[in-house]
Amino acid sequence: MIESLLVANRGEIARRIIRTARRLGIRTIAVHSEADAELPFVAEADEAVCVGPANPALSYRNTDAILAAAKSTGAQAIHPGYGFLSENADFARTVEANGLIWVGPGADAITAMGDKINARNLMAAAGVPVAPGTTDPAADLDAAVTAAAEIGYPVMVKAAAGGGGMGMGVATDEAALRTEYDKIRSFAERMFGDGSVLIERYFPRVRHVEVQILGLADGRVVALGERECSVQRRNQKLVEESPSPAVSPELRERFLAAAVRAGEAVGYRNAGTVECLLVPGTNEFFFLEMNTRLQVEHPVTELVYGVDLVEEQLRVAAGLAPTFDPDALAPRGHAIELRINAEDPKRFLPGPGKIATWTEPAGEGVRVDSGYVAGNTVTPFYDSLMAKLIVSAPTRDEAIERARAAVAGFEVAGPKCNLPFFAELLENDEFRSGDYDTGIVGRMR
Repeated sequence: MIESLLVANRGEIARRIIRTARRLGIRTIAVHSEADAELPFVAEADEAVCVGPANPALSYRNTDAILAAAKSTGAQAIHPGYGFLSENADFARTVEANGLIWVGPGADAITAMGDKINARNLMAAAGVPVAPGTTDPAADLDAAVTAAAEIGYPVMVKAAAGGGGMGMGVATDEAALRTEYDKIRSFAERMFGDGSVLIERYFPRVRHVEVQILGLADGRVVALGERECSVQRRNQKLVEESPSPAVSPELRERFLAAAVRAGEAVGYRNAGTVECLLVPGTNEFFFLEMNTRLQVEHPVTELVYGVDLVEEQLRVAAGLAPTFDPDALAPRGHAIELRINAEDPKRFLPGPGKIATWTEPAGEGVRVDSGYVAGNTVTPFYDSLMAKLIVSAPTRDEAIERARAAVAGFEVAGPKCNLPFFAELLENDEFRSGDYDTGIVGRMR
């Protein structure tokens, strides 16, 4: 097993990785910005190195500073968590070129899946269903108009690079397409340094379902069930649950088989997620993208399948066999994750601030992965995620009731907080029925 690990991230995911590493007897090194010096993950690591100011480009994305920290502390491996450098193929290559272990998929797989158009084409060739769309970037507005006419409106206009629900817009006709194309192209150039645009069929009613895969050290790719991620605002997830209430045993078999084919098509190693769109009532699903990293919502899979995905990541990176039998994977019970963000519960606008009160719920089937404690400040420099509240129970109905009690027992004062939204959602008849789609949040507002 790896003996020393640098965690190239912050907040709750850094604490989460450190927790597993400590259990395994691995020495941990935290890197942090000046703004994060007082956060719990810094104190909980065996060593900590400041890698720059608050600006993430100068700290958490500062590859030279992070590699220097790894060298000075004698780190053997680097775990990137999610976001920041986790899907940066150049960084993965540089880590390995410096004789360090990269806890993630190979750089070639990251590159192959990092461009949505290339990923779509690879998946189609591997027999994974893809939605009607362009096989090459729409080179200009005229090309986009022509493609949309062939595909049929409405269409989704998407940045080919990037991820996390950013760089997406819907066009219901040519006039809207002309506006969205220029907007998305400009955004993509500014955010990702790549203005390539993909035109794809848009489904007005759709569910977002993803499959957790793990590429093992022996070359096999296994699937650890699906997660329902349809509760979203601005195409970004707020709630995830596993198993999906929309997926039958027969459909699950097809989902998992397609996800394994997707991983095998790029020789995938380590943890990853194959994201799909599921059209309600038809059992049709289409490949959306592959996230070549650990997901924010990985705990629901851990609780339903009884595995520690961070431990499995470390074992794969070290060339070791998994702790579980890949041929005997079976879900047990139901799990739900709520993303506790520092944001307005109505408009979902960020609301950073100093935390005056922070009281986490506890009890059977309740887990909190948090990045903060009382007295810390949620700054405006990073994502608004403060914690993840995860509940598990034998059935979905019981999990919802457990979540309601846990939300009621979670006290946060100081920054804005979206806990009231979750209290409303967990009482919502559409959510409780399990028959919901990605438009549910809009219908609640």
